[in-house]
Amino acid sequence: MPYRLNVMLCTGTGCVSNGAFNLLEAFKTEIRKHELHEEVAVIPTGCNGFCAVGPLVVVQPDEIFYQKLRVEDVPFLVQEHFLKGRPVKKFMYTPPETKEPIPIMSNIPFFGKQMLIALRNRGLIDPENIDEYIARDGYKGFTKAITMMTPKQVIDEVKASGLRGRGGGGFPTGLKWEVAFNTQSDEKFIIINCDEGDPGAFMDRSIVESDPHSVIEGVLIGAYALGVKQTYIYVRMEYPLALKRFYIAIEQAKEYGLLGQNILGKGMDLEIEVHRGAGAFICGEETALIRSIQGFAGEAQAKYIYPAQKGLNGKPTIINNVETWANIPQIILRGSNWFASIGTRGKNGDGGSTGTKVFSLVGKVNNTGLVEVPMGITLREIIYDIGGGIKNNKKFKSVQTGGPSGGFLPESLLDLPVDFDELLKAGAMMGSGGMVVVDEDNCMVDMARYFLDFVQSESCGKCIPCREGTKRMLDILERITYGQGTEDDLLKLEELSRLIVESSLCALGGTAPNPVLTTIKYFREEYEAHVKNKKCPAHTCKSLITYTIDSKICIEKGHGCGVCRKNCPQTAITGEIKKEHRIDPTKCDKCGICFDVCKFDAIYVD
Repeated sequence: MPYRLNVMLCTGTGCVSNGAFNLLEAFKTEIRKHELHEEVAVIPTGCNGFCAVGPLVVVQPDEIFYQKLRVEDVPFLVQEHFLKGRPVKKFMYTPPETKEPIPIMSNIPFFGKQMLIALRNRGLIDPENIDEYIARDGYKGFTKAITMMTPKQVIDEVKASGLRGRGGGGFPTGLKWEVAFNTQSDEKFIIINCDEGDPGAFMDRSIVESDPHSVIEGVLIGAYALGVKQTYIYVRMEYPLALKRFYIAIEQAKEYGLLGQNILGKGMDLEIEVHRGAGAFICGEETALIRSIQGFAGEAQAKYIYPAQKGLNGKPTIINNVETWANIPQIILRGSNWFASIGTRGKNGDGGSTGTKVFSLVGKVNNTGLVEVPMGITLREIIYDIGGGIKNNKKFKSVQTGGPSGGFLPESLLDLPVDFDELLKAGAMMGSGGMVVVDEDNCMVDMARYFLDFVQSESCGKCIPCREGTKRMLDILERITYGQGTEDDLLKLEELSRLIVESSLCALGGTAPNPVLTTIKYFREEYEAHVKNKKCPAHTCKSLITYTIDSKICIEKGHGCGVCRKNCPQTAITGEIKKEHRIDPTKCDKCGICFDVCKFDAIYVD
C-alpha cells in the first residue's frame, strides 16, 4: 500500500557529517510514537545536492523542502506537518534577499537551471534498494542493449551521442570504446575510476553514494559492447559510504541475475571487483591507476600505446570515471540524438561538448553543493543563479575550474560558456568538475602557491620535469609571498611552466602550471604588487602586511576597551583602559585576531 507521505532524508556524506543518521532515527521514533508508520515512510537517499543547507529532507509527494534540521526539530515537524497537515515555514529555505520561505524544492533557485542525467535519481530513491532504481527505469538501457542491439550498434550509439569522458581529459568515449573493440585479444577489461582527489571535488563519490546501480548498469552496457567479463572499480579509502553502498549494490545485482554467469539468460558473464585505493591524486591518471591495481606504486607510464589497446595485464582496458558510466544507460535508453541535442556542438553537428556536466560548487559562494548543468551554461549562471552569489556580499574575484591543475578565470570571463573547448581556450580546463570560487579577500599569488603545493606533493616523482620543475616553481612562489620575489621571478615562472607542460610524462605534470599561468595572465598586477611594492593587495600574505591601531578611533569610539590586548596571543599589544593602545611590530605574528575582535574598526591592515 502506498504511503501518504514519503520523507526523503538526504544521507550523502555532507548531511551525514551534520547528523543525518541521528535525524533518521529521530523521525522513525517520532512517527512510530504517533502511530504514523503505516502512513509515513522515512527513506534515506543519496546526496540531494544542496549541501550548504544540510541536513535536509524533502517531503513527497508535495515536494516540501526542509533545511538545516536538528534532532530537536523533529517532534514539532511531525506534529505540525505529518499530523496536522501544516508545513512548517521556519524550517523551509529562505533566500536572504527576499526573507520569504520557499516551500517547494523545484522553486528554489539552486535547482532551477540544473538538468539531471547522471544525477537523475538523486534524492528520489534509496540507494541501497535495487527495486527503487528499477522502478525509475533502472536497467532498461542495459536490457535494450542486450536484447535489441549488437555490440557494434551500442558503440556507434555512444559515438553518435558525442559523450566525452567526464574524468578530465574529455576524450570521446565512443571512440575510446571503438579502439578497444577493434583490438584483438582473448581478454579485455573495464575499470571504473572513482579516485577523484581534487580539493573540493566530490562528484563521483556522490553519484556512487546516491545511485550506485546507475554506474553498474553503465558498466554492464560497456561490458556487453566490448565482450568484457571482468571489471574493477577503483575507490579511494576516504569514501567509506560510497564503498559500502557499492558493495550492497553489487550483491543486489547478483541476486537479480544482473551480475555473474549467463546474465539475463543471454550467455553474458560479468564480475565486478572493488579495489580500494590509498588516496593518491596521481592514481586518477589512467596508467598510474592500472599500476596500482597491479600491485605496484601508482606511477604514470608513457602512453606509447593507449590502455584501450594495451592496459591492465597487457590487455585492452577501458577506463572511464563514475560520471561517464552513469550517463551511458540514458544514452542507450533515450538515444544518442536526445543526448547530443543537449549542450554545445560544432558547426558541422559534431565535436563540441554534449550532454551535461556535474560540478562540485565550493568556496566563497552562498549555495555550495553538487550541481548538474547543461554544457554551454555560463559561469555567471552557475555562480550567481545557482550558487546564489558571493558570501557576505563580497566582490567576486575568480573561479578555478578543473581541480588543482585547472585555471583561475577572472570576472571578465563570467559569461564564458562552460564546455571542454571554451575552458581550454581561456587557459583553464573542465577537469573532473571541481569549481572553486574565490573573492576579494583571496590573494591570487597565494592561491597559485596553494594549488601548486598540492600538485607538487602529489607528483609521483617519476619524471624530472614534474618532480623538480614544480618544486622550483613552488620555491619561487613562496619567495614572492614572503616578499623576497623579484621581477625576474615572473619570467622564470613562465619559462618553467612552458618546459614542464612540454616535457612531463603525464597530464598531471602537463597541467600543473595552469594555476600559475592563469593567475599571471589575469592577475599580473597582484604579482607585481608583491615583487615591486612588497605589498599583498588582498592582505593575505603575512610577511607583507602590518596591523596598526588607529589611536583616534581607539580612544573616541572604543574608549581604549582593551579587547584586542586581552586576545592577542603574542602579548604584542600594550595600553591601558581608556587610553591609546599600540601594536609592537616586533612581537606581532599577524594572526589577525585583534582585527577580528575589534568592534570599532580601530585596527587596519596594510
